[in-house]
Amino acid sequence: MIKTIEWTESGIVMLDQKLLPAEEIYHTYVNHIEVAGAIRAMVIRGAPAIGIAAAMGIALGVKNSKAESLAELDAAFERICADIRATRPTAVNLFWAVERMKSVYGKARAEGIPAVRAALIRESIAMHSEDVAANRMIGRWGQDLIPSKAQILTHCNAGALATAGYGTALGVVRAAVEAGKEIHVFADETRPFLQGARLTAWELQKDGIPVTVITDNMAGHFLHKGRIDFVIVGADRIAANGDVANKIGTYSVAVLAKENGVPFFVAAPISTLDLAIPDGDHIPIEERDPEEVRKIRGVALTPVNTEVMNPAFDVTPNRYVSAIITEKGIARAPFGISLKEMLNK
Repeated sequence: MIKTIEWTESGIVMLDQKLLPAEEIYHTYVNHIEVAGAIRAMVIRGAPAIGIAAAMGIALGVKNSKAESLAELDAAFERICADIRATRPTAVNLFWAVERMKSVYGKARAEGIPAVRAALIRESIAMHSEDVAANRMIGRWGQDLIPSKAQILTHCNAGALATAGYGTALGVVRAAVEAGKEIHVFADETRPFLQGARLTAWELQKDGIPVTVITDNMAGHFLHKGRIDFVIVGADRIAANGDVANKIGTYSVAVLAKENGVPFFVAAPISTLDLAIPDGDHIPIEERDPEEVRKIRGVALTPVNTEVMNPAFDVTPNRYVSAIITEKGIARAPFGISLKEMLNK
């Protein structure tokens, strides 16, 4: 299985996803500021993976803290959490991870500084294992929706690289293949960061799963021609009513799928649910550096200083979502009811 992120005694090891597929290079990050920078720069990306990185970054920050008293550690812990929280605003898994680590900190605090450090490290490693297990369950639930032979369109990368391992949307694909089903994936290239062209195609080729890369503006053509049986994507945040924030361009694919009578599935762990917000209008959308659109790896695509907007995510209204696949089962409309029931299982 592809190793996206790993806790070691030397630091947190991450596969640099900015360099794929040309180079497969792992970096070791030795303090929480470096981890925060890796999250911000998209060395690691994908909501579940960001959550794991956040938890490990907090554990690493506390491990490295020079605090000699609990009061000093309290102050350091709050600064570390604030640094991690400030990295990226849309993926709710990051904030879920911070809150989970805060809860562990609070429970272990009375036992002293060494106990706090040990508890946070244990928790971050446990979260990594839990995510892989959750993804495998998502795959098992989701593959039941897939017939023995299917052509699947996906957008962005919701595979092992976006998680602790196995993947969410690609976890469904992997599970279907493991069940003996004949699967062919169409991967949108996913401008401007090219997660589909660079990452999804790389993962699937490693696994020997047939994949065809198409540009984002080809999706409608292939849906209309009957070449796509299902669309499966991941999610960065899911509101209480089932509105889904995912990589920019997902909304367009969902509308095209609906127009052409093709099911549109979302695969995501329970940690991606944010039932505290009523709908997608309340999901913060990250605006990234315009240079990501103006250039690809230093090569200019637009005239110098062309005005650019670069929202990293969009919101797909729940009316376009056929089902949401989680590790606890499959939620369907009305999502306001089914998602709450899913969370409480």
